[in-house]
Formats: sequence, structure tokens, C-alpha cells
Amino acid sequence: MSLVEARVRVVDDTSTARQAAHAYVDLLERRDWSGLAVLLTDDVVYEMPQTRERIRGKDAFLRFNTEYPGDWHLRPRRVIADGRVAALLLDVRVGDERQDACVWLEMSEHGLISKIIDYWPEPYDPPQGREHLVERW
Repeated sequence: MSLVEARVRVVDDTSTARQAAHAYVDLLERRDWSGLAVLLTDDVVYEMPQTRERIRGKDAFLRFNTEYPGDWHLRPRRVIADGRVAALLLDVRVGDERQDACVWLEMSEHGLISKIIDYWPEPYDPPQGREHLVERW
């Protein structure tokens, strides 16, 4: 692969990662689970370091989101992408409470989201009722 071909590939990967990041937030916000499923690898891994929870697989991740309680809303404030990774700074609203969150996305070689790390401002104990979907570390 020539240097020019390598640079084009990085630009294409970066563009794909940026588009996927925006689509990820938009589909979550609209609760479009079938649309979200199209963005994910079958073996996607979702991690929340603040609760030490990990979810493995597309089906479990989608179920986690469909079962997630509350009236939550997401809006991207900033999206930064480089190659096959993207970082998002989000404005999050749950009911009347507002907070910031950061999300890290890793993309597969096929342009699908293969890993999601969801960072919240403070550690907290996970709510009851999702033990069937997560593993703790």
C-alpha cells in the first residue's frame, strides 16, 4: 500500500467513524433499535467503567437499551474521530437532571461499532434488574 493509499484509508475510516458516532447518538435518541442494530458488530462490547459493568453482544446491548428506564435524552456537543475511533462529548438529560457524558467508540474494519465505552461523571452502584445482561469486574 502506498503512502497516498494509506492516507486515503485513514480519511475514509475517520469519516466512517464520525458518521457512525453521529448516527449512534441519533438512533439512541430516537429509540430506533433496529437502526442501531445495523451499526453494531454481532460481538460488540459495551463497558461502563463507573459501574464496572460490561455487556457482550449486540442482542444484550439492544435489550439493555430497550429496558433502560426513564426519560433520557442525548445531544452531541462534540464529536472527534481519528481513524477507526471516535470520542463524543454528550449533553445528557434524564427528566430535569442534566449532565455531561463521554463515549468512546471503536470501529471494526467493516465500519461497524465494535466497542463502546460510556464514561459518566461519577462512579455509582448499578441499578437492580439488569444483572441478566451484564458482567461485573
